[in-house]
Amino acid sequence: MSMPLRQSLRIASYLMEQKMRGRKQFPLLLELEPLFACNLKCAGCGKIQQPANLLKRRMPVEQALAAVAECGAPMISIAGGEPLMHPEIHTLVAELVRRKKYVFLCTNAVLLPKHIDKFRPSPYFAFTVHIDGLRERHDAAVCKDGVFDAAVAAVREAKGRGFRVTTNTTFFNTDTPQTVIEVLDYLNDDLGVDEMMLSPAYAYERAPDQEHFLGVTETRELFRKAFAGGRRRRWRLNHSPLFLDFLEGRVDFPCTAWAIPSYSLLGWQRPCYLMADGYAASYRELLDSTDWDSYGRGRDARCANCMAHCGYEPTAVLATMSSLRQSLRAMRN
Repeated sequence: MSMPLRQSLRIASYLMEQKMRGRKQFPLLLELEPLFACNLKCAGCGKIQQPANLLKRRMPVEQALAAVAECGAPMISIAGGEPLMHPEIHTLVAELVRRKKYVFLCTNAVLLPKHIDKFRPSPYFAFTVHIDGLRERHDAAVCKDGVFDAAVAAVREAKGRGFRVTTNTTFFNTDTPQTVIEVLDYLNDDLGVDEMMLSPAYAYERAPDQEHFLGVTETRELFRKAFAGGRRRRWRLNHSPLFLDFLEGRVDFPCTAWAIPSYSLLGWQRPCYLMADGYAASYRELLDSTDWDSYGRGRDARCANCMAHCGYEPTAVLATMSSLRQSLRAMRN
């Protein structure tokens, strides 16, 4: 796992604190959505399929900070929509960094050159750029030509200015082990990003494209072949070894969606970032009023093919922390 040492120690300390306090449910990372609007219309995304009046709204910075404080998670992923369309996004990031939260601003990077001067490099901050394949594959995924080249140029600019840059790559059933290898080799070796995250595509109910989502068997076969030959140890992947084992089908885990809650303009989303079974007014209400045992593969038909990190990475992290052998393994990777 290529997480910086300072961040690794902070997360380990946080998890130990939760254990000592006897807390069984707690947030590891908050998915914060201060807007739903986006400058792209990706066929596999269900987030932008919202009413026009909701797409015009922007969450006030004070509201976002209150949600972060209430939740208490040490890491914040700012998503959307496209966060760089929010007029006060730089203020929100600066306030979170000042509070020493680890912040990941998720972006397609098209608007990054226009706004990059508003941000400052920090060990607590990273741009997380969505790159779903090499040029042809990525531009097809975002339904617009030229986005791959714009994203790559923005990554190089951000890296040149001293920013940490991570990537998030979503894989569909149109991918092959070779396409996985090619894009990860490019991001790792040629573009030199700091960390890479892998996301098996989840079938958003509102997504225009419902034909190209991966099933569990397909996901396991895809990553087992892509990771063969020791490649996964060479790549700077932002995942625990146990989660990568999970993607390969070497282990299985239950979903712990409560560990990565989602807060948006609509409130605390139940049960996770990917599904919307209503909203709670507070994080405590979300924990107490959600029947968590009814979600996950084998429990809810909508979860049947889900292997997303927002549900299963926390389980892998908790399993790692409870095992000395797995903790040592994570430190070596």
